[in-house]
Amino acid sequence: MKQLLLQRLTPLLSRVQRHWRDSPAQRLWQAWLRELQALLPVSARARLLPQVREQQVGWPLPASFHPHAGERLVLLLPASMVLAQPLQLPLAALRDLHSVVGFELDKYTPYPREQMQYVARVLGKGKTLAQVLLVAILRERLQTILDSCAEQALVLHRVDCRNADGQPLGIDLLPAGLKPPRVRSARLPRYLGWACGVLLLTCMVLWLDARSAMVLNMQHSVEQQRTQVQQVQELRRELSNTQGAARYLAQQKAAQPTLSSVLVDLTGCLGADTWVEQLEISDSGAVSITGQSAGASALISRMKGCKTLRDVQFQGIIQPDAQTGKEHFSLRAQLHREAADAS
Repeated sequence: MKQLLLQRLTPLLSRVQRHWRDSPAQRLWQAWLRELQALLPVSARARLLPQVREQQVGWPLPASFHPHAGERLVLLLPASMVLAQPLQLPLAALRDLHSVVGFELDKYTPYPREQMQYVARVLGKGKTLAQVLLVAILRERLQTILDSCAEQALVLHRVDCRNADGQPLGIDLLPAGLKPPRVRSARLPRYLGWACGVLLLTCMVLWLDARSAMVLNMQHSVEQQRTQVQQVQELRRELSNTQGAARYLAQQKAAQPTLSSVLVDLTGCLGADTWVEQLEISDSGAVSITGQSAGASALISRMKGCKTLRDVQFQGIIQPDAQTGKEHFSLRAQLHREAADAS
């Protein structure tokens, strides 16, 4: 099950590695790592980033060849053993370069694609076309070379080839299933990846915390402003009520006659044979008069001439007073109100 899963994932992983190897993000990542490595002390750099050296050996192998311990072995094939063909492909083909180049193999070799081990390397990019180098070798021929190296207990990390000038092309023809497991000696890139993830998560948490604090401050400020608005509205309502009450009182006061005018009016209406013992005027304008008169029964007709009083009525009955020989009376009336000035 594991072997089947590995076979299915190998093409996908190879495609991802090719895209990553040729992407600008990978070059930016490597440049950033080199800048960070230059800032590290020598001791820390040696511990975190041990230098991995490559030992190149040409094919056919020398008779007295012995690999150096701790170095990666790179086998260099001669240019005559491989097909190196430059191609020009549309930029859209770079999305799945390996598959596109596989369909182009039948134009340059008589063998089907399944019998060829090939790689494609991007040499440059134009506005519409990309320059690609196709390097291919027959799988049977490559397997013979690999079997010969295995007989000598050689562990190959990469299979490269030379160009016409004898310089390595910088490719890898070694099948993915035969690549040795990677030794994770360089711990700094992994630590940097974890550190970047932690920093990114921390920045997100801090940003969310700052946004939450800002929202809480805004809510607190809005609540304070709402409270202040409610207080202003309450004060405005109280002021309006106070102004209305003061205006009403002023209108009521302006509408009813003054006490002095009421007394002058009563003096003229009651006559000389009548005197007042008690006079009460309420805030509502009700007037209560108690006194004695020689002709109490005629007081109602007399008081109709009072300009400051209206609705005059007897309150109770008229009773004679034996000591004074006059009649004791009690009247009630209402102050005559005039319409207040509209201004």
